[in-house]
Amino acid sequence: MLRSMYSGISGIKNFQTKLDVIGNNISNVNTHGFKKGRTVFKDVVSQTIANSIAPKPAQQGTQGVGGINPMQLGLGAKIASIDTINTQGSLQSTGRSLDLSISGDGFFQVKADNGEIFYTRAGNFYLDANGTLVNNEGLKLVVANGNVNGRPNESFIPAGASNISIGKDGSINFINAGTLQSAGVIQIAKFPNADGVSKVGENLFKETPNSGVPVSGGPGANGTGSIAVGTLEMSNVDLSEEFTEMIVAQRGFQANTRIVTTADEILQELMSLKR
Repeated sequence: MLRSMYSGISGIKNFQTKLDVIGNNISNVNTHGFKKGRTVFKDVVSQTIANSIAPKPAQQGTQGVGGINPMQLGLGAKIASIDTINTQGSLQSTGRSLDLSISGDGFFQVKADNGEIFYTRAGNFYLDANGTLVNNEGLKLVVANGNVNGRPNESFIPAGASNISIGKDGSINFINAGTLQSAGVIQIAKFPNADGVSKVGENLFKETPNSGVPVSGGPGANGTGSIAVGTLEMSNVDLSEEFTEMIVAQRGFQANTRIVTTADEILQELMSLKR
């Protein structure tokens, strides 16, 4: 069989994956805190047809000869990586006091019932019936009570409390019975390798072995960003860029199908030689 046919098939598979990633990016163009993906290709191992030869120096009675480069034949391409691009999305003003975004590095932390911690850039939070700050899935926002380096707890705001405010430093304050009280400080996590976190759906990320162990603290600590109150971070998907990449992927897909059809026509000609 012709090698070109298998090279073309590998290209078709790769560009299909690239289109899948682009489609997911476009579908999440308005998803708060979404981080776009990027597909990277690499070539498959090349078959060496002839090895390189070193130059031979001139000797008595000879002029010497130059070196010869190796002859190699590539065997197609494959996916090198599907990266998550963690660039900052634009901030959209909402005017809602419990809508938060991080201006800079870091993730909000939310805790499930079993104690598992997830990470998110989507800062649309709400107060539940118990006065706890939660996300739209009911996961509790991690807050340290009174000490940014303390043990993260949940923050409770009593029923009937008014004028709830959140500062750029993550401090949560409210007025209860005419007295200004504190519900703690929102904790921001920063990973040694933020690109290594894993998407788990619902605008959530999860720690992985290659993300490293996150360092948690108040906004501005450990190189984390500050909190912008009354705003939400938009997706970092650029539609013009995605449509351009879609055209490139479409043409690459078409070109690889031409390789397969051309190889098929050549095989058909070979089969016809017996007639």
